[in-house]
Amino acid sequence: MIALNRVPSLVARAGTASALTLAAVGGSIVVPGMASEAAAAATATKALQIAASKKGSPYRWGATGPGRFDCSGLTLYSFKKVGKSLPRTAAQQYNRTHHVSARHRRAGDLVFFHSGSRVYHVGIYAGKGRIWHAPKTGDVVKLQKIWTRSVWYGRVG
Repeated sequence: MIALNRVPSLVARAGTASALTLAAVGGSIVVPGMASEAAAAATATKALQIAASKKGSPYRWGATGPGRFDCSGLTLYSFKKVGKSLPRTAAQQYNRTHHVSARHRRAGDLVFFHSGSRVYHVGIYAGKGRIWHAPKTGDVVKLQKIWTRSVWYGRVG
């Protein structure tokens, strides 16, 4: 259900409904794309929760879980558990996502660390400038503040 105080902006977005029609059917409106965006956000949130549940799991280069991970292995595992397929490496994952700006990022988006045009690391955005990731050999899956501005964001479709 959409609140009636949001009707004017939704009518403008939908372009085909009128306020009278909305009032006649109880204020409900279906806007193309809105339901799929909500479903994608819910899926990303579940993937984020799965990554967080792996807190403390040791890093191992090339590992994709369930007990050990490298960076892209953690993202691949987390999204696979919610029915989304990702390729194996961070660079391949970047190429498979819908790129979003830092301003439009949201929890569950992937965060890609880059040097020039080369993607070298990936984590899952947790909000408030933090990511869940598997950092490096000798470390464990953990929540950490993003330490550089050299990042790109991608949304899994």
